[in-house]
Amino acid sequence: MPYVLQTNRLTKAIGGKNIVEDVNLHVKKGEIYGFLGPNGAGKTTVMKIITNFWKPTEGNVEIFGSAITSEAYEVLKRVGSIIEFPAFYEHMTGYENLKLHCEYMGYYKHNSIENTLEMLGLSEAADKKVKNYSLGMKERLGIARAICCKPELLILDEPTNGLDPAGMKQVRDLLKTLSVEYGITIMISSHILSEVESIADTVGIINQGRLIKEISMEEIEQMNLAYVEAEVNDVKKAAAVLSDKLESPNFKIGDQGIIRIYDSSISTLELSKLFAVNDVEISALGKKTETLEDYFLKLTGEVEK
Repeated sequence: MPYVLQTNRLTKAIGGKNIVEDVNLHVKKGEIYGFLGPNGAGKTTVMKIITNFWKPTEGNVEIFGSAITSEAYEVLKRVGSIIEFPAFYEHMTGYENLKLHCEYMGYYKHNSIENTLEMLGLSEAADKKVKNYSLGMKERLGIARAICCKPELLILDEPTNGLDPAGMKQVRDLLKTLSVEYGITIMISSHILSEVESIADTVGIINQGRLIKEISMEEIEQMNLAYVEAEVNDVKKAAAVLSDKLESPNFKIGDQGIIRIYDSSISTLELSKLFAVNDVEISALGKKTETLEDYFLKLTGEVEK
């Protein structure tokens, strides 16, 4: 399997404490890889090490088959990135900031800056000083800078921060285009799981500094993640009924009288009858399918299992 990016037992310690430990990432050529985790899980730390801002305490990073070292300039020229909040020369215009970046990278393709600004909806603001940009405009300019030199690998840490829903859709569509039409490999971290779900081919889930799962979205979709959700007047009584009457009780109690039943053998009609004969009042009942968010929350233990 050809990996554009992989890490091997990546570990970073600060003050004698490991903030990420034994992280083994595998990002395939041409895919969009969603990097997910709760706040403080280690996402930004891993991305800083990948892009050579930080050095690992142990382990290593390989990009395009080459180990990343302090001398890996040529390999890193093939990578575009946004790590945390993008910084600019505020007294310069958006166009001037991108021109300076292209000169630094040795990239001089005609109209590349103009085309990139147009893709991000910044053409009209090209000659405006960055200090007068809104937060959302700066985020889009950061993405523009990351892609204007046509990188083969794009590393984006929370790229939709500060964007309104229209801006988020614009970025989502752009990333799909870069992946599908230009073959750019993209690694994106986000706390908005629905955004990742709509574009990612593979997700890696990190929690408390450890990578706990890498899985394709196709595998998640193929899992038996259908369930029946019931809203009842007495959750404890409903749980007791399910435990007593189902052969293999598999359910989860949620908030506000919600209970989810993971049993493909029982229909909503049978479940309704079961609750009715045992005096459990139902307010709502229906079949649903788990989302990436549900899967994520189960793995990270952010909600009651």
